Amino acid sequence: MSVDGKHVLVTGGGTGVGAAIAEAMAHAGARVTVVGRREGPLREVAGKHRFIGWKVADVTDAAALGTAMSEARALSGPIAVAVANAGAAESVPFAKMRPDQMRGMLEVNLLGVMNSWQAALGDMQSAGWGRLIAVASTAGLKGYPYVSGYCAAKHGVLGLTRSVALEMAESGITVNAICPGFVDTPMLQRSVANIMEKTGMDADKARASLMRGNPQKRFVEVDEVAGAAMWLCSEAARSVNGTAMSLSGGEI
Repeated sequence: MSVDGKHVLVTGGGTGVGAAIAEAMAHAGARVTVVGRREGPLREVAGKHRFIGWKVADVTDAAALGTAMSEARALSGPIAVAVANAGAAESVPFAKMRPDQMRGMLEVNLLGVMNSWQAALGDMQSAGWGRLIAVASTAGLKGYPYVSGYCAAKHGVLGLTRSVALEMAESGITVNAICPGFVDTPMLQRSVANIMEKTGMDADKARASLMRGNPQKRFVEVDEVAGAAMWLCSEAARSVNGTAMSLSGGEI
């Protein structure tokens, strides 16, 4: 892989997919900075490997994120890989959705990607090499009921990915999105709890209802997403640009 000795930024790096990506990159020799809103989980991830550092910042705040990246850059050097993983999902019927709820989904899931990539792009352009990666979702490839704001934001991430990929095509920087189906993470557990509350299902039935869409009848594991991110950083993936990589067991 191509991350040995490189500085890798992972937003939403305190739990789930982000934590798994950070650990995989660090074990491959990268100097990793995990970013998130809560210090506790970031410290926990950083404690798992001596090459993982952390910074508290909200990806919706471009100025705060820029400051955090400047501090990380001073410690670990120019950023070579930026994995925009931070995200959130809110369930609400479209007919009852308020404008602020839609804005909230767009701010964290779409503008958060823009802010994260822009904070790192200058370093990559100076180096003539880089990887901009978004952890999107199958919700960027299809619709799901009751999460229209989330789906709209993730569709936006794919549009952003494809456009920026064309702008960067001759620069040595590739731009791609990873689109997992339901991943077994704390976010999934919150979805299960929401289904239980609103339908009266028990936990097993709620999990089964989410798993049903995957032809393999299982949830995606965090190591699979981390592996995809690692491959996109490799020289073997140097022609992979502007793609939406589906990790969904054949769902889409």
